[in-house]
Order: sequence, then structure tokens, then C-alpha cells
Amino acid sequence: MFDDLMNFTARQINSDLKKKKYSAKELLDYIYKKIEKYDKDLNTFITLTPEIAYTQAEILDKKINAGEEISDIAGAPVGIKDNICISEVKTTCGSKILSNFISPYDAYIVQKMNAAGMLFIGKMNMDEFAMGSSNETSYFGIVKNPWNKNKIPGGSSGGSAAAVAARLVPLSLGSDTGGSIRQPASLCGVVGLKPTYGRVSRFGLIAFASSLDQIGPFSNTVEDNALLLQTIAGHDHQDSTSVNLEIPNYLENLKQDINGWKIGLPKEYFGAGLSASVRKVITKAIEQFEKKLGCEIVEINLPSSEYAISVYYILATAEASSNLARYDGVKYGYRTETYENLIDMYERTRSEGFGDEIKRRIMLGTYTLSAGYYDAYYKKAQKVRTLIKNDFDKALKKCDLILTPTAPSTAFAIGEKTANPLEMYLSDIYTISVNLAGIPAISIPCGFSEDDNMPVGLQLIGNVFEETKIYNAAYKFEQLNDYYKKTPKL
Repeated sequence: MFDDLMNFTARQINSDLKKKKYSAKELLDYIYKKIEKYDKDLNTFITLTPEIAYTQAEILDKKINAGEEISDIAGAPVGIKDNICISEVKTTCGSKILSNFISPYDAYIVQKMNAAGMLFIGKMNMDEFAMGSSNETSYFGIVKNPWNKNKIPGGSSGGSAAAVAARLVPLSLGSDTGGSIRQPASLCGVVGLKPTYGRVSRFGLIAFASSLDQIGPFSNTVEDNALLLQTIAGHDHQDSTSVNLEIPNYLENLKQDINGWKIGLPKEYFGAGLSASVRKVITKAIEQFEKKLGCEIVEINLPSSEYAISVYYILATAEASSNLARYDGVKYGYRTETYENLIDMYERTRSEGFGDEIKRRIMLGTYTLSAGYYDAYYKKAQKVRTLIKNDFDKALKKCDLILTPTAPSTAFAIGEKTANPLEMYLSDIYTISVNLAGIPAISIPCGFSEDDNMPVGLQLIGNVFEETKIYNAAYKFEQLNDYYKKTPKL
């Protein structure tokens, strides 16, 4: 019955359900059996939610059998990163300190997906509190890349990306603070979008760095990605950073001609540090945009990009230090079993509950916010952040979109960079600036490295709220190549 679901798209599932080729319940039976078979090894899920999913499926099947209309994404199974709240479900953020936390409410986007008739399969594994580039900091174990299980899937949304790549779910949600959707999308060979800051409500997203965090979709195709963003985007009065703008019809605009568009190549993104094998794949993709899609390739400058890593790790750690101060064992989450007094309980709880990477970033952030250092570090970093945003504003006046590699290399081996945090941080060197500027960007598969036959991702960056343009160009490129039809052998 499900033999034709190899490419496993939400559009196909929705069409099949409307034609009554199978029921939503039968679809869930298939998916959970597949997860049971393969996820013991991949470790993409932290918590499965079959009780919720089968209840949603029962409601959907009744609607279909009664001849009622359903949405264009109804019946699509989705995995949800475990820093996004679902009522009465564990929301752990991949951390020991929240390993027993049951969310009392739904995130806004969870409410929207439920209203659209989607099926919630479970909560996805992630780097602890979304801090990591490899999914090796999770309290619940390492996620493995389905293309090569000795390699990392990227992070922090590694579980979300790996599950889509492995065809365990057709759609998933991640959060992107400095590349945490796009980098794992690149390393796992799937589509991942970071929307414009404010396009998607952050109500119910447990914060890492509030001025940088943004929820976004993973999928195997650009069309599915656009469909999921269409579902979750929109203004939310519960989030003061949510923007009240009309949401374009992303699907309607996918097939417009991009002939004559100007694609900007920032020279700063093609220098030292980019692996030769990734450069070769990206160069071939650039030629396709120029020769087959009729785009004009123009060189641009983003001179402040060299400061992006430094700025990010000042601002993000400062915000993390503030946001994570609430986890002290008093109201919810893990509490140490033995302590002498209140201060001792705080210290022991946080020492036992947080992993090494979280402690490292809290200490960095607390230092930069401390008296005597605030002006020297935090305030100066905010000024350079403005320069980075200004660079993008100027560049995007000269071109329609900016094209870069998503990551400087393909997926590296598990354990390869854990002893060197600075080297790990450089994994996000091409993605961080986008978060600092608050603009949208997508990573799409553009080939495989000849060195290790691992996926390579191409990043397209647009101006604020121009996700329509990004999807349009990404779709045109996808149709030339059909990389989404390639699947890993599990």
C-alpha cells in the first residue's frame, strides 16, 4: 500500500488521503512501524506521541468519510523539535534539567498545525537547549546521520533533519538561532528554511537567545516546505516580536520564471575554510543558475561577515545566560536530591542538570554582561550586529538573492570536534550572519561530495519577508536536479 511513498511528501500523502487510498490510521501504523525498526539506531526521537496522533487521525478519517473538506496539509505527519511545547507532553530541550517537564500548554504553531489536521508523531532529539552544531550535546544521546551512521547529522535540530532524510516523517520543525535548521538540512540532504525573524510566532518555543531564535520547517521538497510555512506563519498577539503582515501564498508563486534575476555571490563566503569538495559542488550549482535558469551572477561584498562568529557568541551567550537563569530546581524540572540550603540546591541542581556546553555558554554570557565588561563586549557586539545587517541591506539592493554554501564541509565524524569547541563553532560560519540580520534563508540539497559521497547544501538568502522569492528560486533549482528522490540506505 505504501510502496509508492519512497519520496514521502506531505502533498502526496494529502492527495492519497483525499482519494481514500488509505486511512490516516493506516498511515500512522506504517510510520510507527518504520520508526520502531530504524530509529533505535538513528535516535532521532526523544518522545513519541501516538496517543495524540491516533486521536488526530480518527478525527481526520471521520471528516474524509463524511465528505467534509480538509486542508491541503491535513494528514501530513510531522516531528516537532523538543524545545517546542505540546500540552501534556514532555518538553525536555534535550536536557537533564527538563527531562521530567510536562508542558501545560501548546505553542501557537502547534495550535495552528492541529487545526490544519496534521498528525503529531513525536518530539525530536536536539542539542541541549539548542546549543550545538552536531547533536552530540543531547542528554538523550547522539543522533546519527542516515547517510552515514558514523557521522553527525548537524545541529542543533539534528533529530528533525535526520528523521526527514530517513523518511521517518515527511515534515518536521526545528529552531534556528545561528544555523540550527540550515546546517543540519545541508548535512542530511534535506530542505530547511529559517524564516524572517517575526514571521513565525515564538510563543511556546523555549528560548535560547530570544533576539535570534526562529522556528522553521524541514522537508524533502521545496513545495512541502512552503506548505508547512504557510501553515505555521502568521501574527500572534502572545509574541511581541510577531509581525502583523499578510502571509503570501507561497505555493502559488513557486513556478514563476526567475530568468534575469541577479544572484549575488559574496566573496567572503568562498575563501579559505571552504572545503574543495563542497566548493566544487556549489560551483556546479552556480553554473546551473546562470546557464539553465537564466540568472545573472554578480559579485557582492559582505565585509562585516568576518566578525559574525565573535558577535554571535557574545550576544547569544549573553541572552542564554539570562534565559537559562530560571532553571534552578524550584518551580519545575530537575532538582538535586541532596542539598544543605537554598543556595546549595541552586548550585547542585544547575551543576548536575546542565551539560558542559551549556555551562560553558552560561559562563561566557554572564561574563560579557558583568560590570566593567558590558560596554566592552555586549554593547560593541550590538553595534557590529548593525553593521552586518547594513551589509545585507546594501547587497540586496544590487541582487534578488544571495547564494552561498550552507556549511564549509560535509558531515564530520561523531566525536571529531567535541574536544575543540572553537572548531565546532566554525561549522555555522556561513549561517550565523543571517540570524544576526533577522533575514530569511534556505538550505537546499545541491549534490554530493566526491570525497565521501555525503550531501552538500546550497544556501539562498533573501531580504526581510521575501520567503516567496527564496522558495521560487529553490523550487526552480530543485526541478532541475531531483536530489530529493535520492534516499539513504538505512
